[in-house]
Amino acid sequence: MINLSLVIELTKRDFTERFAGSVLGFWWSFIWPLVNLFIYLVVFGQLMGARLPGSSNIYSYGVYLSAGLIPWTALAGALARSSAVFLDKRHLITKIRLSLPSLLIYIILSETITFLITLALFLTFLLLTHWPLSRHLLLLPFLYYLQCLLVFGLGLLFATLTVFIRDLREVVGIVLQLWFWFTPIVYVKEILPPLAQRALLLNPAYPLIEAYQRIFVFRDLPALHSLSLLSLAVHLLILVSYAVFRYLERDLRDFL
Repeated sequence: MINLSLVIELTKRDFTERFAGSVLGFWWSFIWPLVNLFIYLVVFGQLMGARLPGSSNIYSYGVYLSAGLIPWTALAGALARSSAVFLDKRHLITKIRLSLPSLLIYIILSETITFLITLALFLTFLLLTHWPLSRHLLLLPFLYYLQCLLVFGLGLLFATLTVFIRDLREVVGIVLQLWFWFTPIVYVKEILPPLAQRALLLNPAYPLIEAYQRIFVFRDLPALHSLSLLSLAVHLLILVSYAVFRYLERDLRDFL
């Protein structure tokens, strides 16, 4: 059973300890997203002159890039940390009895705070530059819900296996790097050869990232069929991951 108070306490501690001892403290949680958005929107769009095919707006490529990088950063960051959470928190696991999957929840919640701050700054920029927004923004909570389920399912599986195969921690980092470049975030999928475009259907991050880009850049309705299939897939993934975890849980605690 999940200890909600423990999850909330771990989330607060995780977020505040990132900048503990620094002069600006909590303000760094706003400064870093501002710096990143400045790079995405101003450096690429205006200074480097990058353009989105079919659009003459100076901010179009920056918006396209931000719409993909903001959710990807949250996904990759949460997944990388989740894959080793049982090892990182073994001092806690061996001292108190707690639901191990709840450790993944606090990481997802902590990364969600950064995601929401960055998203709020991004929306503020769009409003200030009079970028047209769509009513499809109402689908963002659903997209992020699917994103969190994907992270939880993969994270629980990797966290369980990493206890027994320590090298898996490094493998996850490599996979995330390759996964990033296999997902159309800094480029449009149309530049890929037909075979690679068809292979994108095997990429679970693709329908998520494309949905964010459709909403923010093209003000279009996401591909609901793809999102429905993804929803089914991530729920099945969670069931499989939890079954693996339960099967190995006793040995897992002994290996820590």
